[in-house]
Amino acid sequence: MEKVIIIGTGCAGWTSAIYTGRANLSPLVLAGDQPGGQLTTTTEVENYPGFPEGMMGPELMMKMQEQATKFGARVEYKKVDSVKKNSQSFSIFCGDQEYESETVIVATGAAPRHLGLEGEEKLIGHGLTSCATCDGAFYRDVPVAVIGGGDSACEEATFLTRFASKVYLIHRRDELRASKIMAERALDNEKIEPVWDSQVTEYLTDDDGEMKAVKVINIKTNEEKELDLKCVFVAIGHVPNAQFLQGLVDTDENGYIIQVPGCTKTNVEGLFAAGDVADHVYRQAITAAGDGCKAALEAERYLAENE
Repeated sequence: MEKVIIIGTGCAGWTSAIYTGRANLSPLVLAGDQPGGQLTTTTEVENYPGFPEGMMGPELMMKMQEQATKFGARVEYKKVDSVKKNSQSFSIFCGDQEYESETVIVATGAAPRHLGLEGEEKLIGHGLTSCATCDGAFYRDVPVAVIGGGDSACEEATFLTRFASKVYLIHRRDELRASKIMAERALDNEKIEPVWDSQVTEYLTDDDGEMKAVKVINIKTNEEKELDLKCVFVAIGHVPNAQFLQGLVDTDENGYIIQVPGCTKTNVEGLFAAGDVADHVYRQAITAAGDGCKAALEAERYLAENE
């Protein structure tokens, strides 16, 4: 019987592991398919406090893992298939292996939706991203594009005008789905050029494998053209990695785990959710780490109260 099992890594998972490790709870971390989460697909991280020169995303995750294991966290590279609530514990199933724990911290993050075009995975971090707040500052005085038509796309496009020389807002319809105020703010910005009724059909790269342009097609006229740019920000939503819970916890209409307001508790006693799997607003490394800290402290208190 484990005291704490943490499902997933990234900033939320590793921070939970650091705090529960320091509390002598010997947490077990089930790292899944992508240890380190989304930051392992990021090049330089400039906005995480304490690193004024910036740090590569994978290196930051490795340092967090080293810190967690230093304090007694154990890591197994297993993918969780399902979780079952027992009367006083949880059963976690990974293939034909079963783990049992008094508490569970879910820190599995969310995966950005992409277009599914050829070569897409290789371009992540090389001119393809899903976070303007994270990567916008790398693209000063060059043209970029945002794909999408909702509030997130308009917000990202508006934010990017602080850095980019031009922002193409590519949307497959002839009007935005965003709220009126967000749409007006974007369309009134002289740096933003909407590309209506259009879809990106191909990413074009330079000799170094970096983004240099995209091909778009107008779905009404079938007219094709190329847009020269240095980065594409995909803003068509995220998919929270919570499917393995199979209805065990309450989620919103988009699948994000619902936290009890003001904490990381869920509707299931002893199960806590931290990071992007429960956060569709901020989705930052630092907010995920904060959530991981809260989940660890709340799990520790839960264990003490139910000892």
